[in-house]
Amino acid sequence: MRSYDVIVAGGGHNGLVAAAYLAGAGRRVLVLERYDHVGGLAISARPFPGVDVRLSRYSYLVSLLPAQIVKDLGLKLALRRRRYASYTPKGGTGLLVDNADEARTAASFREVTGGDADHRAWQDFYGMTARVAQALAPTLLEPLRSPAEVERLVGPEAWRDLFARPIGECVDERFGDDTIRGVVLTDALIGTFADPAADLAANRCFLYHVIGDGTGEWNVPVGGMGAVSGALEAAARRAGAEIRTGAEIVGISPSGEVTFADEDGEHTVNGGHVLVNLPPAVLDRALGRPATVPEGAQLKVNMVLSRLPRLRDASVDPAAAFSGTFHINEGRDQLARAYAQAASGEIPRLPPAEVYCHSLTDPSILGPDLEGRVETMTLFGLHMPARLFRKNPDKARKMALDATFASINAVLAEPIEECLFKAPDGTPCVEVKTPVDLETDAGLPGGHIFHTDLSWPYGEKGAWGVETEHERILICGASARRGGGVSGIAGHNAAMALLRKKGD
Repeated sequence: MRSYDVIVAGGGHNGLVAAAYLAGAGRRVLVLERYDHVGGLAISARPFPGVDVRLSRYSYLVSLLPAQIVKDLGLKLALRRRRYASYTPKGGTGLLVDNADEARTAASFREVTGGDADHRAWQDFYGMTARVAQALAPTLLEPLRSPAEVERLVGPEAWRDLFARPIGECVDERFGDDTIRGVVLTDALIGTFADPAADLAANRCFLYHVIGDGTGEWNVPVGGMGAVSGALEAAARRAGAEIRTGAEIVGISPSGEVTFADEDGEHTVNGGHVLVNLPPAVLDRALGRPATVPEGAQLKVNMVLSRLPRLRDASVDPAAAFSGTFHINEGRDQLARAYAQAASGEIPRLPPAEVYCHSLTDPSILGPDLEGRVETMTLFGLHMPARLFRKNPDKARKMALDATFASINAVLAEPIEECLFKAPDGTPCVEVKTPVDLETDAGLPGGHIFHTDLSWPYGEKGAWGVETEHERILICGASARRGGGVSGIAGHNAAMALLRKKGD
């Protein structure tokens, strides 16, 4: 039986981060990945035959990846800031948040809301979240703070509004306009099926979307998400980690033995420690115990467009509107209606969603024959829980796409279908992934993109948030405390839990 200091079960981006740190510290590390490539959901793909476009297939933007990890691992990675944060259509106008022109943003608020109060509230609220990000982000790469310590760190106002009571209450108190309330609340619902007026799970999701690397900015990875996982794979190999793809984990023992299957059969290797970059339900099965399957709640639609669609407000350049986050029917009341419909087992009649066009910021993902001729568009749909797709996945997928396109068309000046680029065989370039598809295609139980519900960024003081009941088994994936998103934080913290324990 071959032995390693550390076996990393799962070659997603967090597993690669852990492997790079540990191998760089002199540990003998083996990474086992079931697919023929590493990267997990942080990958690029060419989903449309004959169309040379490398789409970020499952995850789209980077915010949570700390600059410290990039520096430590010597990652050759470029992240590009988006000038426009977002555009939200409303009737014949819309809210344009311009990162480079505060006066233009203020005028847009005035046009949408009829006054200046909500813009002042916006500045106050996001001034508070900026202070929270600056205070909290550095702690994510350290042993856990206690809740009391985090409360002192962020201050009483932020603790009350972001941690202690439902985020929906805070938003309703601070903002008067339904559209503005919805723009704020969408960050509390990405991949999280929750009622922000009652469920603190929405608060945790919101925190993860505003504290990234101390700024909360969501940046475009140049070359697509595959460039992120590619840089991490290169770092792990450079450090000396051994990576085996096509190796599916079938068993993990608390003693450190890992059994995997490949084309040659089953094999068992021994690790001083096992770092698990797998969803909890998959780990449970590998340990031979009952598994609880979580529920993902999003619709992902990848598209290639022959041109950007026209907006109802002709004064706004579509390139500005779609290079940031373009909000679709995500007003406060619209979000609440869609949640109620989905909770009752119905695909929302006007699904809330948001899109952005990667290629507007980074055209390098387009093949040379397509640059300047097409644009990419990726959509994230809210309130689409897995339960809606269980009974008849194909029928429900079509219904969800039809409803989502109807929702997009309700806010555009022309149907999105007229802008779709066609592959050589004549089919429109549209790819749809439901939670059930993610479960089947990407091995995510329940299609949950965070592996499980997000956790608070605090816990047992001094722990790393990666520990399990088994001393030799640590979590290095999204389900670790402070895991979730494309961050590498869980991988870093699992590696530090080993290295600092041994006095390195």
